[in-house]
Amino acid sequence: MPHEVTPEEIKMIDEMVVKARAAAEIIATYDQERVDHLCRAICAALYPLKVWGPICDEAVDETRLGDKVTKRNKRNKLKLILRDCLRQKSVGIIETIPEKGLVKYAKPVGVIATLVPTTNPCVTPAGQAIYAVKARDVLICSPHPRAKKTTCKTVNIIRDVLVREGAPADIVQVIEEPSLSLTQELMKKVDLIIATGGRPMVKSAYSAGVPAYGSGAGNSTVIVDNTANTKERAYEAAMNTRISKCADFGSGCSCDGNLIVHESVYDNFVEGLEKEGAYFPTYEEAEKIKKVMWDENGHRLPDTVAISAQALAKAAGFEIPADRKFIAIKRNGTDHDFTINTVEDMKKCIGKEHFFSTEKLTTLLTLFKYGGEFQTALDIMLMIFDKAGGKGHSCGLYSFDDDHINRLGMCAPVSRCMIRQPNNRGNAGSATNGMPPTNSMGCGTWGGNIVSENITLKHYMNTTWVARPILEDMPSLQALFGEFYVDGMDEE
Repeated sequence: MPHEVTPEEIKMIDEMVVKARAAAEIIATYDQERVDHLCRAICAALYPLKVWGPICDEAVDETRLGDKVTKRNKRNKLKLILRDCLRQKSVGIIETIPEKGLVKYAKPVGVIATLVPTTNPCVTPAGQAIYAVKARDVLICSPHPRAKKTTCKTVNIIRDVLVREGAPADIVQVIEEPSLSLTQELMKKVDLIIATGGRPMVKSAYSAGVPAYGSGAGNSTVIVDNTANTKERAYEAAMNTRISKCADFGSGCSCDGNLIVHESVYDNFVEGLEKEGAYFPTYEEAEKIKKVMWDENGHRLPDTVAISAQALAKAAGFEIPADRKFIAIKRNGTDHDFTINTVEDMKKCIGKEHFFSTEKLTTLLTLFKYGGEFQTALDIMLMIFDKAGGKGHSCGLYSFDDDHINRLGMCAPVSRCMIRQPNNRGNAGSATNGMPPTNSMGCGTWGGNIVSENITLKHYMNTTWVARPILEDMPSLQALFGEFYVDGMDEE
């Protein structure tokens, strides 16, 4: 339970907000060239590996979560955020629509509180700082207590850059000794909240009485259909899985959790997974893993979140070879192999009581083998999201069939569908897809969020719409009502 906030702590938060509002008055006067300059300066200070590498190492050491090697790759997100920021306007007129007589003007939202997750204590505040500065906002970061040193170090680098470039350091601040109570106090006093993390954090943000953007829980599920019908395609799909699953030891909500694979390509795909570093445990080993990942009620145990495959196996009481990168549970997560063809088959392996179908957040995934038509794969995916969790977040499909891709897009209750690419890399934006880059992913009403899109620059800005008169734009009643039109509709 959170401790009761003290008068001294309330005073500290109040002082931070006062400093933030003073800085907000200054940055609000900056022109486009000035804010773009600052965005470049912040990104350039953090991006070099000589700076970013040690921060990543410290993040893993402090949080005991994630992988020092692949966490370094997250700096690429900063490049993508900077790229998109530099391509957009955020000061003055940002869009003109002559045919509608509309002109849009960007305005800052003001003081933003960001709740920084323990899994991303460096890239989240860095990326959000670039977006905030671009929008002429100010940012107060509330770190996870388990990641406070790394978050503070990242923020202090940004503050030093701001001062060096002649801007107020208090454009970006951080709570040095965070707690749930302090975060709740901060959230009451800002203009906007961005909550990136678990459902309790997001729920708390939504309860603060302040506008808030949140993210939803993941359980990323990927279908590999019958068009992965050559070894090359099956191996490529397996490579995508390895890239997604192994990123930062599977700490992200977008990391592959469930793979639904057609029986005709299943063997080649499994062979590809093995080449990519998968370890396939026996049923007995899988049961041991289950006991260290979940309690008897299905609650995820924290000590096995975002750890290596070797560490996960060791925690379960056995060893796996040093070259194995992730663990793949076969047999649909059950004690015997079968092909899923019916709803009754699905009930044997999907749901909250079937732990391997739920979110993992580590270097482990589950293989489900399906037969028959593509609709079976869609039904499995829908049951996973409905009964095991993850609705609203993301799914993937390795397919070359446009009809399959369209059918997935039509029925998937998620905000993101990645096609023939690693989910973890693609969901939040990459250089090889058009997704807006972000560290915060809205999951729509499916996931308890207000938006079903990536939280990006437009969400950091208010917009003023100026409307000039235009020629009347109203069709005739006959054209408007069509078959429902009757004479005399304007007569009393």
